[in-house]
Amino acid sequence: MKQGQAEPVALPKAVAGAPLAIELRHLRYFVALADAGSFTHAAERMFIAQPTLSQQIRRLEEIVGTQLLQRRREGLQLTKAGAVLLDASRTVLSLVDHEVNRTRQAAGLGRQRLRVVVPPPLPDAFAVEAASALQSAAAAADVDLVWMEAPLDAGFSVIRQRRADAGLGWLTANPETMPAPLDAMSLGEFEPNVWIPASHAAARRGTISLDELTRMDVIHGPRRAEPGTYDAWTRVLRTVDPRFEFTDPPLRHSLPMDLAFAATADRPTAVLTGPSVITGSRPGLIRLPRPMVTHDMVRVELEDHPLTATAALVWSGDLPRPLQQILFDAADGIASPDPAWASSTDANFK
Repeated sequence: MKQGQAEPVALPKAVAGAPLAIELRHLRYFVALADAGSFTHAAERMFIAQPTLSQQIRRLEEIVGTQLLQRRREGLQLTKAGAVLLDASRTVLSLVDHEVNRTRQAAGLGRQRLRVVVPPPLPDAFAVEAASALQSAAAAADVDLVWMEAPLDAGFSVIRQRRADAGLGWLTANPETMPAPLDAMSLGEFEPNVWIPASHAAARRGTISLDELTRMDVIHGPRRAEPGTYDAWTRVLRTVDPRFEFTDPPLRHSLPMDLAFAATADRPTAVLTGPSVITGSRPGLIRLPRPMVTHDMVRVELEDHPLTATAALVWSGDLPRPLQQILFDAADGIASPDPAWASSTDANFK
């Protein structure tokens, strides 16, 4: 065997005459293992012993008739068959959970539930508007909402993997190009706040071009907070300067502190927030405390609005129709945020 090559796993033979039937626990263990990335972590999450988990995964491989995981030195890796089964397992488990909830509801033991992700970086006023509309639509349908605060990547993998039913997030591409089984409804166009030193020539115009922006250090991020918009905007700025890179924020989640660092930097430095204002909002001024800094930072508009993201309600098209109807009703009921909050300086920088 060549060095680094995965050691083949000998699949145990089925007991003669024993039925080979996949049980839901096999699928739950398999999904937990794929998400955790190791037998140790998966066993801890499922509150079972690691040998028991290993035995059940081997049993699943025996039933399917092929290897689902490769045990490599760097960790576990799904085989092609394993990737197919993982997607199918998520679908089956999600459907079972929904139908069990419906059954309990019919028996008067509980109500259907809808799991909704609200990522932390959403502008507060917009998130409140959307959450209120969802709550009203769910209450009218006698459905419980389960709120989940977690980051959403550009592919909405949390929803595609059935760990959540729906979510509020940013689209950086046409909604019609979203991968199956995702559906989405647009809720409005947003763009970042751009702050530059008041001494910069663009401050007097109230607008700045991409060319001027790429010649500055631009504090933005971190990427893990909003990977979709971070990557999309990086690509746009690299059309002007292929070597362009964002500067990491000096401190955690503090727009005023980042503005202070930008105002006192050795070279012209701008601050770019995540999507936080309605596209086309009027610029403003933030005055930082003295003697903290000696210069002001001015909010300006990007010429031609090249950096935009669509706020959207995204959900899995595999959801039962009544739950999808709640999302339709909520999206229809979400009004455009009031422009009065668009100049807020604490609109979730990262």
